Amino acid sequence: MDNNAAASAEVSERSPDASRAPSRRTVVKAAAAGAALAAPLAAIPAARAADGPAFLHGVASGDPLPDGVLLWTRVTPVPEASPGSGKGPDTEVRWEVAEDKDFTRVVRSGTITAKAAGDHTVKADVRGLRQASTYYYRFSVSNGGSGGNDGGEGGSPVRSPVGRTRTAPTHEASAAGIRFGVVSCSNWEAGYFSAYRHLAARTELDAVLHLGDYLYEYASGGFASSGDVVREHRPRHEILTLADYRTRHGAHKSDPDAQAMHGTHPVIAIWDDHEVANDAWSGGAENHTPATEGPWAARVAAAKQAYFEWMPVRPATEGTVYRRLRFGRLADLHLLDLRSFRSQQAGVGSGDVDSPTRTITGRAQLDWLKSGLTASNATWQLVGTSVMISPVAFGSLPAYLLKPLAKLLGLPEGGLAVNTDQWDGYTHDRKELIGHLRDKAVRNTVFLTGDIHMAWANDVPVTAATYPGSPSAATEFVVTSVTSDNVDDFLNVAPHTLSLVGVAAVKAANRHVKYLDMDSHGYGVLDVTEERSQMDYYVLSDRADPHATSSWARSYRTVSGTQKVERVHAPVR
Repeated sequence: MDNNAAASAEVSERSPDASRAPSRRTVVKAAAAGAALAAPLAAIPAARAADGPAFLHGVASGDPLPDGVLLWTRVTPVPEASPGSGKGPDTEVRWEVAEDKDFTRVVRSGTITAKAAGDHTVKADVRGLRQASTYYYRFSVSNGGSGGNDGGEGGSPVRSPVGRTRTAPTHEASAAGIRFGVVSCSNWEAGYFSAYRHLAARTELDAVLHLGDYLYEYASGGFASSGDVVREHRPRHEILTLADYRTRHGAHKSDPDAQAMHGTHPVIAIWDDHEVANDAWSGGAENHTPATEGPWAARVAAAKQAYFEWMPVRPATEGTVYRRLRFGRLADLHLLDLRSFRSQQAGVGSGDVDSPTRTITGRAQLDWLKSGLTASNATWQLVGTSVMISPVAFGSLPAYLLKPLAKLLGLPEGGLAVNTDQWDGYTHDRKELIGHLRDKAVRNTVFLTGDIHMAWANDVPVTAATYPGSPSAATEFVVTSVTSDNVDDFLNVAPHTLSLVGVAAVKAANRHVKYLDMDSHGYGVLDVTEERSQMDYYVLSDRADPHATSSWARSYRTVSGTQKVERVHAPVR
């Protein structure tokens, strides 16, 4: 990662008022009240002067800690300094954190330089905050582009939108509950990011988990099964270079719904494959041709640099996103990187999927995960994984479903039942991890997953073939896509008109699958208490409608100590 992408912040000596008791959510705000609060925090910046600086890509926060949070923005110092252009002067940016949105009680502040070498993005890793508390933040530059908050000779400062964020409970705190929005798979061309807007309105959330495919690398029209492009990619061609990846990240951060979500909640993100290229592995990708697109290593380096510049992510290790966050004694959140270290995908039907020489995690990451699970004293072990860990056999599906499922899951249209891009293609790693959970009596492990463009609620069986006669070692909640194509989109039919037969067939062949929605777009809300972890699934009315409504679809929970999923007939209120 380019050091300029995450320059360290200069923290002031002022400290928060330690006498104030930590605040905590007690009830869920009404959606209308949430929208009223969220709207002014995530407002689109006003049009800039012809030659003045502006904050055109909103603000963001991420990776909350008990004493701090990572803040992000991008400044456009001059009009020609568009994302990926490499143009524009280095610019001093001031940041402030306050206890109120009017900034009458500023508790931390500092300055940081936005450099052309870092695409004029900045990150401030702010510490010294109170645990489990809400804060407000903003950035500013002088009208001349080089001054501080008071404007100096450049005149009045230009300020960013005001962001809202939240810190985590202290590591040993007995948190009453935590609540996360959960999203995945946001293809710009396939629709609008209404899921982000609805999550922004829920101001009771502690954070939003983005489980991968924040953007897609294809050329315009390259991943639209129906042939419909709702809005064109920027740039229109497939992204390959650092400038390309920066430009596309910039386009996504220009989206008003994305700005609303980032400006209202800390976002905890991991990547999957499309942040680089489809079906990526450590040495290449299905959607990369070295002869015409250059060395794979160069493309990966460009994609990762742009990602760390543009995302509010605090990398634990250079070039990876696997890391661990804690939310009191209630939950440890283990976040995985399942692209940087994996072996190449095996062919469907190949016995290589069982080889102990093949890995999806890499040895170091798997050992890190196992030791973290064993050492944790938290009630819940939440594992953010970009691809599904539950085994899935597809059995005998009707012919009309084989083609869309083949595209989504990498199956041959003749119908063999394995998706080798998921943990099904790396069964030795999965067996080792599930065996570890069982042998070490690690309880209450919940895998949180994206990627597959469908919603699932699964038990994770020790032996799928004999389940439920054999036990479950964990549970898994999979969220559907924000916009990316799923089965009804591939079939170009109304949702749930043809896929219900497929749902029944999949569930019949996989008794550990308790819920499957092949067609909807939406998001999840995960609510965790000492007694249970519950996922509420929400669906959008129309991904192509920028004003799409959201409605509750289903809820499933796992009760502490059971390792099983059960249906709940109402969302958490």
